[in-house]
Amino acid sequence: MGLTIGVDIGGTKIAAGVVDEEGTILDTHQVPTPPTAEGIIDAICAAVSGAGKGHEIEAVGIGAAGYVDDKRATVLFAPNIDWRHEPLKDKVEQRVGMQVVVENDANAAAWGEYKFGAGQGHEDVICITLGTGLGGGIIIGNKLRRGRFGVAAEFGHIRVVPDGLLCGCGSQGCWEQYASGRALVRYAKQRANATPENAEILLRLGDGTPDGIEGKHVSAAAREGDPVAVDSFRELARWAGAGLADLASLFDPSAFIVGGGVSDEGELVLDPIRKSFRRWLIGGAWRPHAQVLAAQLGGKAGLVGAADLARQG
Repeated sequence: MGLTIGVDIGGTKIAAGVVDEEGTILDTHQVPTPPTAEGIIDAICAAVSGAGKGHEIEAVGIGAAGYVDDKRATVLFAPNIDWRHEPLKDKVEQRVGMQVVVENDANAAAWGEYKFGAGQGHEDVICITLGTGLGGGIIIGNKLRRGRFGVAAEFGHIRVVPDGLLCGCGSQGCWEQYASGRALVRYAKQRANATPENAEILLRLGDGTPDGIEGKHVSAAAREGDPVAVDSFRELARWAGAGLADLASLFDPSAFIVGGGVSDEGELVLDPIRKSFRRWLIGGAWRPHAQVLAAQLGGKAGLVGAADLARQG
């Protein structure tokens, strides 16, 4: 199969890209994300049409946040869109006249990194995305492992603290409450409130109060060496690395790939994640250690991965 289109459904924009067999994006088209569920389907079709002009397209892959069924056709549940058992594949296929594959967006990003990014050369890879929340994907034996019902790798909702912090999913103590962009901001606010003298740079970047701290302020302040910002990244990394150690006990991969917006800070977060991983890895003194790698494709991973999964049918 030749050219395919990958679609990434974001909170503010829907991006479609024409992708070749080498993972190169040849053309893109973006449209604003509408506020309604049906409007989003219209926008997906418009983005596909816009990106595909002048190309012979053979299939379309859509990365959607939420639970996607085992047939890669129906969105069982989407957290930010009013989709409940939404037959997305059928609706889009009827409009675009091509084969459509629907995949969870974190799975699509994981596949993109495995095939064309940091995972090249590995057969067994676990990906985590540290963004607003925490997502992931499982590649074992060169195959994307989705589970019997298609909803595996919801790593962010593994409970790491019994009766811990309330999560948006309704449970308590989920991993993403301790290792995510939201968690990073919470750590920074708490520390800035307790020791404002150690958060001078961080507070100056915001409105001068702990409540005014945003994720971009924590990142910028950490790069300037602000003690509270740096310590907030270390706390996030402690939880992230401990979670990877647990995943190593489950899957024993040769590599973990860390993506998402938080990972954009590079070694500032990756180095302490590696240290925490080694600290909490059971039997670490006697067993091989998986590599902990930075994702390479950035925001393109989901689009490229969805396109390649569509190529496979």
